Amino acid sequence: MGKKGKKEKKVKGAEKTAAKMEKKVSKRSKREEEDLEAMIAEFQNLDAKKTTVVETTCPPPSARLSASISAHPEKDELILFGGEFFNGRKTYLYNDLFFYNIKKNNWVKSEIPNPPPPRCAHQAVVVPQGGGQLWVFGGEFASPNGEQFYHYKDLWVLHLATHTWENIKAPGGPSGRSGHRMVLSKKQLLVFGGFHESNRDFIYYNDVYSFSLDTFSWSRLSPSGTAPLPRSACLMTSTPDGMGVIVYGGYSKVRVKKDVEKGTIHSDMFLLKREGKDGQEKWLWSRLSPSGSKPPPRSGFSSAMGPAGRALLFGGVCDEEEEETLEGDFYNDLYLYDTVKNRWFPGVLRGNKSEKKKRRRGKKGGAEGEGAEKKGEEGEEEEEGASQGPTEVIKEIIAEDGTVMTIKELIPGAQQEEEEEEEEGEEDDEDAWAPLVEPCARSSSMATVRQGKMFLFGGMFEVGDRQFTLNDFYSLDLNKMDQWEVLVEMDPKTQEWLDESESEEDEEEEEEGVAAAKGAEGEEESEEESEDEEDEEEHPAVQEAETLPDYQSRTEQYWTGLSHANLGPDAKDKKVAKIALAMAKVFFEDQ
Repeated sequence: MGKKGKKEKKVKGAEKTAAKMEKKVSKRSKREEEDLEAMIAEFQNLDAKKTTVVETTCPPPSARLSASISAHPEKDELILFGGEFFNGRKTYLYNDLFFYNIKKNNWVKSEIPNPPPPRCAHQAVVVPQGGGQLWVFGGEFASPNGEQFYHYKDLWVLHLATHTWENIKAPGGPSGRSGHRMVLSKKQLLVFGGFHESNRDFIYYNDVYSFSLDTFSWSRLSPSGTAPLPRSACLMTSTPDGMGVIVYGGYSKVRVKKDVEKGTIHSDMFLLKREGKDGQEKWLWSRLSPSGSKPPPRSGFSSAMGPAGRALLFGGVCDEEEEETLEGDFYNDLYLYDTVKNRWFPGVLRGNKSEKKKRRRGKKGGAEGEGAEKKGEEGEEEEEGASQGPTEVIKEIIAEDGTVMTIKELIPGAQQEEEEEEEEGEEDDEDAWAPLVEPCARSSSMATVRQGKMFLFGGMFEVGDRQFTLNDFYSLDLNKMDQWEVLVEMDPKTQEWLDESESEEDEEEEEEGVAAAKGAEGEEESEEESEDEEDEEEHPAVQEAETLPDYQSRTEQYWTGLSHANLGPDAKDKKVAKIALAMAKVFFEDQ
């Protein structure tokens, strides 16, 4: 009894501390939120003037991140709502609503009277009842300069059968937050975690709330066991039996000292299980120790629930702190978690027939008889020590303004792919070889699954201080696992970015970087032409039948020296190397 009493006191003490902190944050952010409430009210006044539903066939939604995309419970449609876009100077929040028809491959913008106000980092869940409903909770609104935040605690439902929005006003719900997670578990919506932030303070949550779809009422759960630490942006999915939810990963930060914050990327897993009968149920947290190959630590990943009780995790970013700078490694890999077997495995694409045959030929004479599990569980290996790790591939995209954007991608190891191919029989091989198509590395994209296909929209990645926001759109057949299909292609030239800094120094540096990437162009047109001619004569020539990687490797020293000369002695080695590769590539492709 003594030990139990101590534990209970400790839990109550932690709850009191959290409550005090929440009160403190709430007080300080109240003034900020009051300023933004007037702006939000103005949006709602404009929306209130709309009295009829207007549906228009339209191009794909504009570039955005932290929106929600959901599969219609009855139709072959996807529903995209809200999101955020930042162009370097101004933050835009959306409350537009789009429907994507999978069979027709077209988008329709639906303007419905009295929608929720603009937001991002909210949660949306579809349920089949009442002809189909889309439930939306929370999220955040930001001032145009991105310095003030308003965190919503409102609950909305979109009635899909009648195309009407309804604001559900039920007391006792979660406090205002964003970055939380919400899933359907039997006949209730479960909300976990999230964060609330103001200019000076922030707080992360690990509380759990339940909203009954029968009684339209909120209740705060008090699970026993050891709960996950407070966090936002985790993976949260229902168990196949509907008796619980699984939580993986997420992000949180703490204040180490005044004006110094430390972020934490979580990679632990928990099960929240329901026990007992309806109305007398109890909840229990327990830690999970999955087998297989877990994703490397990251935040900002996208997640969705796939067929056969498998949760999907795509992309994300792992931030690396170097002195006073913060650089992120972005991912474009796919991982699957089998909720039945409690096992992680990488989603390795099979490619086309020609590629398979080449891999099988390479496999012959090697370790034969090594079995894999079932079709679809690519990358699950019993002898992980013998497998090759993922290969990092670097791609450069040059935007219209000359900015060189380097994208890091992780290609799964050859051993993983070869073992997966052993599961299939020999097939006739008539098709020509083609490289695999895949989304670029990114975070904060939107993912969902409908009829065995995963859909991925938008997101962002960063290059230095620049944010590159996407509106490309992909699908992947989770049964075939052959390759991504491009539904909307990314066009780097459409990217808008307005630098805040207008100083001559910054402009000169930017011009130097652009000039380096383009082959040392001059400032004036006449000088540009003469310099280009001279540079072309001096650059190492491309040899006959030489590939780009071979050329970059052979001339690496030359281009690194030229990059260093253009960027100056204070340039970081990483940046010099990136620009050098881009310069070599531009020159190679011009030949």
